[in-house]
Amino acid sequence: MEKTTNNHPSTAPDTLRKFPGELSVRNVHKSFGVTKALNDVSFTGYFGEIHAIIGGNGCGKSTLAKVLAGVLPIDSGKVSINGSHPSTPKESRDLGLAMVFQEVLVADEASIVDNLFIGTDGFFTKTLSDSEKQKIAREMLGELADEDIDPLAPAGNLSLSTKAWITIARALLSEPKVLVLDESSAALDFDSTERLFDKMRELRDRGTAIIIVTHRIAELVRVSDRCTVLRDGVEVGVLEKHEINEENLLRLMTGQEQTKTSKKDGAHKTTSTQVSLKTENIQVWPDSEKSNFDLHKGEIVGITGLDGHGQDDFVRILAGVSQAHEGHAQVGIHHGEDYFSIKSLEDAKHHEIAFVSGDRKREGILPNLSIIENLGISMYGNCSKVPGVNIIEWGAISDIFDWEVERLAIKTGPKENLITSLSGGNQQKVMLGRAFATHPKILVLLDPARGIDLQTKRDLYKQLREFADEGNSVIYMSSELEEFIGFCSRVLVFRNGSIYETFTDEQIDPDAILVSMFGHVQDEKPSKKTTTQVVDTNQQSIKLRGVSAKKTTDDELEPNVHKYNLSKNDNNEASSAAKYDKNRGNFSKSDEENFKSLMTPVEDKNNRDKDSEIEQQSPTKVTLDYSENDAEKFTKLMTFNAQKNKGGRRLSEASTSKDYTDADKQSFDKLSSFTQKKVTENTFSSNPIKDKKTMQSKNPKDNISEPGSFQYSEQDMERFEKLMTRK
Repeated sequence: MEKTTNNHPSTAPDTLRKFPGELSVRNVHKSFGVTKALNDVSFTGYFGEIHAIIGGNGCGKSTLAKVLAGVLPIDSGKVSINGSHPSTPKESRDLGLAMVFQEVLVADEASIVDNLFIGTDGFFTKTLSDSEKQKIAREMLGELADEDIDPLAPAGNLSLSTKAWITIARALLSEPKVLVLDESSAALDFDSTERLFDKMRELRDRGTAIIIVTHRIAELVRVSDRCTVLRDGVEVGVLEKHEINEENLLRLMTGQEQTKTSKKDGAHKTTSTQVSLKTENIQVWPDSEKSNFDLHKGEIVGITGLDGHGQDDFVRILAGVSQAHEGHAQVGIHHGEDYFSIKSLEDAKHHEIAFVSGDRKREGILPNLSIIENLGISMYGNCSKVPGVNIIEWGAISDIFDWEVERLAIKTGPKENLITSLSGGNQQKVMLGRAFATHPKILVLLDPARGIDLQTKRDLYKQLREFADEGNSVIYMSSELEEFIGFCSRVLVFRNGSIYETFTDEQIDPDAILVSMFGHVQDEKPSKKTTTQVVDTNQQSIKLRGVSAKKTTDDELEPNVHKYNLSKNDNNEASSAAKYDKNRGNFSKSDEENFKSLMTPVEDKNNRDKDSEIEQQSPTKVTLDYSENDAEKFTKLMTFNAQKNKGGRRLSEASTSKDYTDADKQSFDKLSSFTQKKVTENTFSSNPIKDKKTMQSKNPKDNISEPGSFQYSEQDMERFEKLMTRK
């Protein structure tokens, strides 16, 4: 296959600071049996840049990363880091290279601090004391995961995202010169991914060479400085910063030109009113609000939320994997007329509910079994034809296996090979094939596309549409908001363990959903028409997501977010944490900072539009002219009024010193009271007064005018408002 690297020379971007040193792979070959993982691959990375490696599942991305780290020996070729040629992980570490693997490698039985510092001590020596390690662990994970984590707590009780942070922090401890990240953001939500990207940019600016392997094209476009594309074990192109876009990436990944005229499929919709699954007053956590939810026959519903806000627990409850604090999911039977409570995984399986988890290592694959056994294990009972005798009909299972492998485009060698011989993405496809093979009526998917390439995602969406068209239902939880567009007809946003907001049809917009995830309802009005009023364009959102959060002021919301460090399904006896402040939005400091950076340009735009509308409706209000003397007198009058309310001076004394009579003061009081009344009754289309508090006394009695006092015309009011604005 002819390479296109000549069209995209591997030169360091001019906008980046250049640091000495280089890491390179030259003409490397690596095979696993008859499978060629790398076929004459060459790669060059620079210190002080973020270099992405992308391609389809099984194209050799992770293999290339492991070759760089010295984890996999090469068949031929050369790997060089600053002129040295490491061939083992220790040699690579000695040269300053650290790698974060695709699988979250954490010892569940060990403590967090032990997982973080594993491998740093010798048999008889310690690099740091226990107290120093605990302090470093608490500070590092507090910065990266934005959580107050007990370093002595067992790692097995943590969520998948927190475990991922442990593996990342472990690599950062050595202050690496080269950092290799293999799908490290796959287990992180949006907020966590932003913190990871900020850390990557910080390391890059200090001269670290960062190599990332990812499937998320939107993230790749934002964070990478250069990109190498692999296809079937061959390097097919290197893209510079300005060339990295979805069209170029897909062209190189697939070998086909991408047409701009291709239309996106519309979101799947159902006309059925029959409820296939529902919850009534279900309480996910002891301190969360109760939620009601209906899943209709033939419907695809998306579920999302910031990490740790209960959406994954809710999905597991629907699938019977775990139980709620109060209530159960109920599945419709007898055409939805009767309902059966789902209290266990066995209940869910009996009523044709299938579950697929994105945490394939813990809740998916059986590493000691073969590929066909992993996919076919769900059919063992169905293929036993002799009653009372467990006989597995391997012929039938093999036929189904071949069908699912072809349908899901699973790249696999001999079916008798261990499941661990496959790439992470292909392992995930096997899990999906296992679920489809049981012919379920309801599919509950928890981040099912984790580690799957873009083309396979599109194929999965198509298959789920066809699945729903047959009258089946799908629950689809994901942290990638773009997955919902044109796919789900309804999206639920979770916050603090309960359903916070629901988006339907044209309201489904990744930017609006993101704002809701941070605790801000998009439209307080009962009838929400569209979410486009809140966000300008997708391009603006992408730009905003890359902006570092600004420091918050003292009057911002205090960090009052409940932190669930313990997994609910692993530790049912976990104690209840502090109650949320429901009236304050339940923000963490990071939530508020990110939301402010996201919304500031949007609010400015809305204010400009509002001012323009007022100007068009009431042009006479901006045409009145006042002299500087008018404004000066008005300022004096305002000062006088404030002093009187405070009891500072008598009316007679103030009027003498400020050239105002008692009649002037009485008129002003009447005018102030009349203005407040007009504002309260919404007589005017807008209120140009910047600070209403300056027009009101703290004592309500001071704002009541005397009976029988004279009235003001509309023209007087307009002039007064103009004078207030000029001040």
